[in-house]
Amino acid sequence: MSDVASTPEPDQVALDIQGMTCAACSTRLERVLGKVEGVSQARVNLALEQAAIQFDPARVQIEELVRRVEAAGFRAIPPAADPEAGEAERQALRDRDLRRQKRMFLLSAALSAPLLLAMLAHVAGLTHPLVALLHNGFVQLALATPVQFVAGWSFYRDGYRALRGGSANMSVLVALGTSAAFGFSVAALVGGAALGIRGLYFETSAILITLILLGKLLEARAKRSTSDAIRKLMALGATTARVVRDGQELELPVEQVALGDVVLVRPGEKIPVDGEIVAGETSVDESMLTGESVPQDRTAGDSVFGASINQQGSVQVRATRIGAQTALAHIVRIVKQAQASRAPVQRLADRVSAVFVPVVLGLALLTFLVWMLAVGDLTRALVALTAVLVIACPCALGLATPTAIMVGTGVGAQNGILYRNAAALERARALHVVVLDKTGTLTRGTPQLVDLVSVDGQSEEALLRQLASAESASEHPVARAVVARARAQLQLARTAPHSGEAPPLRARDLTLAPPQRFEALGGRGLVAQVDGVAVVAGTRRLLIDHGVELGSLEAAWSRLEGEGKTVMGVALDGKPAGLAAVADTIKDEAPRVVAALRGMGLRVVMLTGDNLITARAIARQCGIDEQDVVAQVLPADKAEAVRRLQRPDPAAPAVVVAMVGDGINDAPALAAADLGMAMGTGTDVAMEAADITLMRGDLRAVVAAIRLGRATLAKIKQNLFWALAYNALGIPLAALGLLNPIIAGAAMAMSSVSVVTNALLLRRFSPMDEP
Repeated sequence: MSDVASTPEPDQVALDIQGMTCAACSTRLERVLGKVEGVSQARVNLALEQAAIQFDPARVQIEELVRRVEAAGFRAIPPAADPEAGEAERQALRDRDLRRQKRMFLLSAALSAPLLLAMLAHVAGLTHPLVALLHNGFVQLALATPVQFVAGWSFYRDGYRALRGGSANMSVLVALGTSAAFGFSVAALVGGAALGIRGLYFETSAILITLILLGKLLEARAKRSTSDAIRKLMALGATTARVVRDGQELELPVEQVALGDVVLVRPGEKIPVDGEIVAGETSVDESMLTGESVPQDRTAGDSVFGASINQQGSVQVRATRIGAQTALAHIVRIVKQAQASRAPVQRLADRVSAVFVPVVLGLALLTFLVWMLAVGDLTRALVALTAVLVIACPCALGLATPTAIMVGTGVGAQNGILYRNAAALERARALHVVVLDKTGTLTRGTPQLVDLVSVDGQSEEALLRQLASAESASEHPVARAVVARARAQLQLARTAPHSGEAPPLRARDLTLAPPQRFEALGGRGLVAQVDGVAVVAGTRRLLIDHGVELGSLEAAWSRLEGEGKTVMGVALDGKPAGLAAVADTIKDEAPRVVAALRGMGLRVVMLTGDNLITARAIARQCGIDEQDVVAQVLPADKAEAVRRLQRPDPAAPAVVVAMVGDGINDAPALAAADLGMAMGTGTDVAMEAADITLMRGDLRAVVAAIRLGRATLAKIKQNLFWALAYNALGIPLAALGLLNPIIAGAAMAMSSVSVVTNALLLRRFSPMDEP
């Protein structure tokens, strides 16, 4: 036994943060939390207004983290015990803040409108007694003062908190810029002649505050839209459940349903919990969870998920997962986790925002000094300083990445595509190779009887009946495929309309008879007796050992094997009767998906444990090149096969590889790949190891996940470009005196809105469109 104690996993907590105004706030708060002893990682998301913190509970408590956040000038709200109640409380706080912002904007707009009117009248040369009144300095002071110190008080408060915490943020810039214009105007009004200054700029400070408040209001509304996906997901669940206890039906809140309870679900109702049908059969609409629009048939013994809709018959469901363990709760957690994560591309924005405000303050002061030294005009120097302070606010920079991630992951969740983190979105754009596991991914995952060849004089129906009757005593997958085909044929014969002397298939010939004798021969086949007829079915060697000559069946056997199918010969009473070929058939969409991936510039590789002949036959059907088939790979070696694809040449750059699989034996390969995609029809182990979970078994979701990742990263890059370009262009213009402070304020306010609006355009993206 090792003497080294294992390192405990750190606890994680997500604190809601109030009071952040720009990227400088989130960067500063990250620094503050990162310095707390016991905190291993802190990530602050401006768009989500949340801090995700990993910490050691033995060294620091959540209460201390909250105290540090508040000491830095923000408000921190710990997570609620009930996630749904916590989300409702957060939404109520956001709604209250939105109403407050709206009131402040309306107050500011109402008092700024006369000042704007006076400015426009002056520019147009209009004269009127009302205009003359509005040009009175003391009237302008009376109008501008409430705007500056009531509507604009939040900028002073937030700026003070930031400065007290040792840094500066957007509020500092706005407070300094508007205060400079307001203070200059007061000085000019009270003692302009004595001080040698001229001009009133009350309208500049008031209109600046109004425009910035408008921008923050529009930004808040737009940010709220980016989190629509979470709210819609959380609203999907049922609120009540009809529970059968002691023979009585009780309608209870869904929170009171216990594991093992039997829930009655009627047609048209939401299934309240994850569970197993114990009575009844129905079809279930699972589109809200998987994105799959086609209802799924479910009967006794099948699993169903909470929030899906029972469309037809009444069913009784035994609860197997409730509350935070349900599939819906799992999806909500993954989406929240992804939205709170940080994409690698955001590092540039983080580095810039960390030093942005102090640099801007230095540039503003330098601008003021240069103007004073160059022209000696205090008015022009002050106007340039104000324009630089206002135009440089880094709001858009902090929103560029998280808003796009929030919308992209939300669109994915609505289409059954769950990204575990933002890095998965980014890696989807950088892919070179997509590795597709064969069984269950490219193929249906269950063998089917695909060919039946009978000798002359022997009907296929009679051959199938004898073989299926013999196989009915076996649990082997091949046996189940044969019996399933026989029963399907029987159902078709009974229900299909026909005309003429005889039906196309005779139900009498397909009625299965239990074998009188049955013996399974592992790896070789079986021997049985059905209705007094000796049946031998299996490999060539088995038939030869029983003295059966294949004769004319030999050519057909070789042909079917060459197509990658598992072939067994059938002999009745020692004479060859025919062949049955079983194969795991490809999914209908597989060829289209492979073609779409290749059309996106990606190399498509098939990975399988099957023999090379079978693997190449499947690859040909899917449109995969033979040289891109990696066959006869043991489950334990799949991860190594992925690593070889990543580094085919040690001297060459690494190849970015995605792995798509659905089984337990795929989990190591999914973890080894740069981007692991687990089909949601597979196992929980595979889904936990993957970066992306595809909630439906439809292979088209692979293409959709890559397309959505690329589209999201494109939005992030567009946002970062415009946020940086806006400042790179605006600051020099403001410093040169070419930008009026009011225009600078309008541009600054709308830059954040434009970034969020651009991210919201992703909601129009339809990733599941036909490839």
